[in-house]
Amino acid sequence: MANKKTRTLVFIFAFLIAGYAIVQYGVLEAGNAGLVSFKLQKPDFELQPWIYVLYAHIFTAVFALVIGPFQLFIKPTKARKRRHRLMGYGYVFSIIVSGIVNVYLSLFATGGWVSGLGFMSLDVLWVATTLIATRKIIAKDISGHRTWMLRSYALTFSAVTLRILLAPLAFLLGDFEAAFRVVAWACWIPNLLVIEAVIATMRLRQRQ
Repeated sequence: MANKKTRTLVFIFAFLIAGYAIVQYGVLEAGNAGLVSFKLQKPDFELQPWIYVLYAHIFTAVFALVIGPFQLFIKPTKARKRRHRLMGYGYVFSIIVSGIVNVYLSLFATGGWVSGLGFMSLDVLWVATTLIATRKIIAKDISGHRTWMLRSYALTFSAVTLRILLAPLAFLLGDFEAAFRVVAWACWIPNLLVIEAVIATMRLRQRQ
């Protein structure tokens, strides 16, 4: 039951954050988004081409965020195997694209080099775990593939934890940039720690 509740929450939060991003950046004026409006206050900030790179990151990351739970939590039966494979290609491709453009975004991260290093580290691990998971399935190591995909999606889910943590941190610290320096690391390190605990529990149960 707890596992079912956890999976339901993952689906809910993934779709809520994806919906927010699509509405904020695809329907409404992107300049009104908190991050963008904050950057626009800086006299030396150049909106273009940064905003177009941000769009590329957001929509590829949203795609990975939304299809990830379907890949992880819905068993790929024979009837679903082809769809699972095609969605997997889309997931991997979207992360590679998003990871590449994130290198550029990290150079201009709010909060300076501390934030930039946090997001750059996330990008490297995000792409690396995804590629390792891909290599595992090519080698027909299904267990290893699932383990590394869990790590990959834990990092994908940083899009959710970032938005959950940012506003409370900004309120507590009284400084948006200071909050961004913290959240650049806090949005993904706890995710990895939690998923490593989950993986360890899964392995323990398999041995029993």
